[in-house]
Amino acid sequence: MKICRYDDNRLGVIVGDTVRDVTAALDVIPLQRYPLPRHDLLIAHLDAVRARIEALMSNASEKPLAQVRLLAPVANPGKIVAAPVNYRKHLDEARDDAGIHHQNAVLEIQKVGLFLKATSSLVGPSEGVAIEHPERRNDHEVELVAVIAKAGRNIRPEEALSHVAGYAIGLDMTTRGPEERSLRKSIDSYSVVGPWLVTADEIADPASLDLALDVNGEPRQRANTRDLIIGLPELIAFASSFYSLQPGDLLFTGTPEGVGPVKAEDEISAEIGGIGCMRVKVRSARS
Repeated sequence: MKICRYDDNRLGVIVGDTVRDVTAALDVIPLQRYPLPRHDLLIAHLDAVRARIEALMSNASEKPLAQVRLLAPVANPGKIVAAPVNYRKHLDEARDDAGIHHQNAVLEIQKVGLFLKATSSLVGPSEGVAIEHPERRNDHEVELVAVIAKAGRNIRPEEALSHVAGYAIGLDMTTRGPEERSLRKSIDSYSVVGPWLVTADEIADPASLDLALDVNGEPRQRANTRDLIIGLPELIAFASSFYSLQPGDLLFTGTPEGVGPVKAEDEISAEIGGIGCMRVKVRSARS
């Protein structure tokens, strides 16, 4: 099932080139009072929501996909976890290109570990990327994003995929410079996730998905998730050995080689096999 959030926080299911409105399925989520939980309520109750969606689908109203404004499929992740330099060829290009490393040592992921991005950086594809520091290089990085389904700590790799609710495409946008990754990658709109959530049952093997990214029709990134240095099950185990994972947490798995700069007025097209394609416009944050 392909589940999206769109327009004024409506819930939809993608069927071909249309969106079916199943917002009423959200009624199965229990009401909450302050203090609110530190996880996403939709993902925490996804099984119940899906059951309700199935009952609503036959009578759901439809709208052309081209006419909706796609939001991030997860509204309230407790945290956004990201894996740096998790493709060998990207590690090599990061070390070779001074425009990327800025005299910083680019260490292997096994040494540098994971990092967190601010949740305030999260947007959907229709919201686009707003370049905050146009005088600096701002790069695109396409990634497979796994959405955590249930809480877990010290998860074993062999059990890790049972903790995944589904998958989405991610753009880990990056301002280059000497600062720490978490700062340069946490600018508002620099975590684009979409175009929808594909539930885990529809992705037979997340370790064999083609990735592609074009800018204004020019091919930039091409890879397959089989090329990950640390695969998804091991990434989940790695992350959960440091902090508890919660429903709705987003795990960016790393970007392949071919990263490059974008500027205002560019359009990014990012595609992952089995998930779909999302188009993201780039603009100036200061306009």
